[in-house]
Amino acid sequence: MDVHPLLILAVGVATVIGMILVLRINAFMALITAAILVSLLAPGELADKISRVAEAFGESAGKIGIVIALAAVIGECMMRSGAADRIVQAFLRLLGVKQASVALLGSGFVLAVPVFFDTVFYLLVPLARSLYRRTGQNYLLYLLAIAAGGAITHTLVPPTPGPLVMADQLGIDIGAMIIAGAAVALPAAIVGVLLAHVFDRLVPVPFREVRTGPEMRALDDHELPPLSLSVLPVVLPVLLISANTVVGTLMKQTTEPSSLARLEEISQWTAVIGNPNLALLISTAVAMWLLWRQQRPTLTKMSEMVETSLMSGGAIILITAGGGAFGAMLKVAQIGPAIEGYFSGSGGAASGLTFMLLGYLIAVLLKVAQGSSTVAMITASSMLAATIAGGVDLGYHPVYLATAIGAGSLMGSWMNDSGFWIFAKMGGLTEAEALKSWTPMLAAMSLVSLGTSIVLAITVPMV
Repeated sequence: MDVHPLLILAVGVATVIGMILVLRINAFMALITAAILVSLLAPGELADKISRVAEAFGESAGKIGIVIALAAVIGECMMRSGAADRIVQAFLRLLGVKQASVALLGSGFVLAVPVFFDTVFYLLVPLARSLYRRTGQNYLLYLLAIAAGGAITHTLVPPTPGPLVMADQLGIDIGAMIIAGAAVALPAAIVGVLLAHVFDRLVPVPFREVRTGPEMRALDDHELPPLSLSVLPVVLPVLLISANTVVGTLMKQTTEPSSLARLEEISQWTAVIGNPNLALLISTAVAMWLLWRQQRPTLTKMSEMVETSLMSGGAIILITAGGGAFGAMLKVAQIGPAIEGYFSGSGGAASGLTFMLLGYLIAVLLKVAQGSSTVAMITASSMLAATIAGGVDLGYHPVYLATAIGAGSLMGSWMNDSGFWIFAKMGGLTEAEALKSWTPMLAAMSLVSLGTSIVLAITVPMV
């Protein structure tokens, strides 16, 4: 019996949301269960309907698993070596204490590229407390500046898992995702820090001591690595991956035979060094060397650190691969052609904008329903990838569809979002204070990111 594709989509979405929100089941279990249900309802041989889920899971894990695992190790090494501290200190020295909020914003913006949001916040909160003790004011401003910088790159710039998986699901070159994600993130971050000033005046938050264990000790200057080495684990993979993207773009735009031949020769090398797996592996080696240079840990300590990092990344890999399997099964169910039929008479530009708004709204719904930005991005991009699988002419590069989904994953952060609780508890805020500051700031950044995505899709479509 054939089941209508949109009914299959409804079953899949209801399964994910119901299991996560109502039954409080782990996101990986929910996504895999939904993938199997969708596969059973989709066309195909009955004997293949379970195995193809496992094959799609393995394919997704193969594409993003190595990068996520290595990013986790890089982040931990940067924390322990003092590289993250050095980047923060550099921002503070460049901008001064009077512009400490901008320095904290920049620190969070940069550090959240290879380091998970919660880790960035743990790192920078002691600095916000120290600045408050020195100035006696602007405590909420400092906290919100950290949150704005960390949250926006967490949702838009690889190799953070959400943006990384969106790039994979939508067939986007990772270098293009890095460049476009950063371009969309920057205006939103600026709006975030401006709103942080407003909320610092409107929401009176007293400084409270937080008893969550010993705060991280601020290292002295002589204990920190040089700035040039500290930024290397972040900058190096971005340069390597972007180099491959730039060469590929130039090849598409070049018609002169000799130039094209040179670019093709160069592309053989950039395709290797710009492969995200190798780029992140090189960056990991640099980060581990930097940790050894600064701390001289024993081989046993180094091994324990790597194992701890990989365990934190393992759960993310399972969730992202589960989301990949779910998206693949939606494609098998022919969701794309079914939805495309509803937009067939609207024209290319209108259809493209419709898909962007659809992706944004799906991400918003999922974020409000279950709390995780990463799960919202993974699930929404899986669904949208299925809808455009038939070759829909968006009228713009699909990277803007990804940034619109990432923007949606910022909206509606409340009590079911772990980031909400990290901000509130580590910052010493009550739930009401966080709802009056953190939640509306992220909502405004979400809308700015969506607006920027739309403007860029119209003015710089890259098609």
